Amino acid sequence: MASEGHGHGTKGSSTEVQSGHGHGVATDADSRWLGIALGLITAFMAVEVVIGVVAQSLALISDAAHMLTDAASIVLALVAMRLAARPARGIFTYGLKRTEILSAQANGLTLLLLSVWLTYEAIRRLIDPPEVAGGLVVITAAVGIVVNLVAAWSISKANRSSLNVEGAFQHILTDLFGFIATAVAGVVVLTTGFTRADSIASLVVVVLMVKAGTGLVRDSGRIFLEAAPAGVDPDTLGDRLVALPRVNEVHDLHVWQITSGQTALSAHVLVDPGSDCHLLRRDLEHVLTEDYGITHTTLQVDHADLKAMSPAVSLPLLATHCDDTHGPVHRQEPHTH
Repeated sequence: MASEGHGHGTKGSSTEVQSGHGHGVATDADSRWLGIALGLITAFMAVEVVIGVVAQSLALISDAAHMLTDAASIVLALVAMRLAARPARGIFTYGLKRTEILSAQANGLTLLLLSVWLTYEAIRRLIDPPEVAGGLVVITAAVGIVVNLVAAWSISKANRSSLNVEGAFQHILTDLFGFIATAVAGVVVLTTGFTRADSIASLVVVVLMVKAGTGLVRDSGRIFLEAAPAGVDPDTLGDRLVALPRVNEVHDLHVWQITSGQTALSAHVLVDPGSDCHLLRRDLEHVLTEDYGITHTTLQVDHADLKAMSPAVSLPLLATHCDDTHGPVHRQEPHTH
């Protein structure tokens, strides 16, 4: 039992989330699946560049350019995966887990930058369309669909709850849709002679690239800015914690993500005088684990000063416990027992 009085609470940390993937797929297994996809993408990319130049197809060349970023994204994902697996030491108290988020953000930015270039080229060719060898386009796109289906399947076997792996997967998936659009464009060119279909297919790919790139940049940005994870409302969470018996107040509540699937929380909690701070901390951790899946927590639990908590005292005097609380203060009336 903690002794009575303010300042004799406890600081506690629950068991930290184990480094690794959420569904138990080992880093080596993920690396193997990404390696298979990398081999397929690289081999086909080299062939596609040659055919795209010969066929004068912007859709094929743009697909090849996208496949280059696919290969780069997978290499980046593999490097980030290895760095993130290193244990925490020295100045990196969380290890290098956020290198995976850097990788995801880089993948998102390359998609957005590439979409700008493809938009320019597509519009230029819509105005002055070149001759396009539709037969080569259709055959190459058909093979590309098969290659990207296998590559996408390979990456899907890895842990996609990792934003890093998801970034590589989005590259491959966008490329798959791009090849489908290219194949359709090739058929149109063959059957109607409408060569602008090639550029229109490129614009379809651009839309998909912007959508995927924006999502990756947004999600990685949330983690870098230490925003609460999607689906977790800090105000609702604070109200949930302060509703527990003998808990008077929760403030300095911070919820953020260390990396994909690893949410951390810290808070200062005031409880009834005479309460068992250790027991209440365990109750709080149980709620966080069961209701929110948050297992990496640091809770400072102190006994409340009921006089300072009295409704008769003006709000500015309540700040004497913590001179500068960060964010909202979640409070309920003191319990009487």
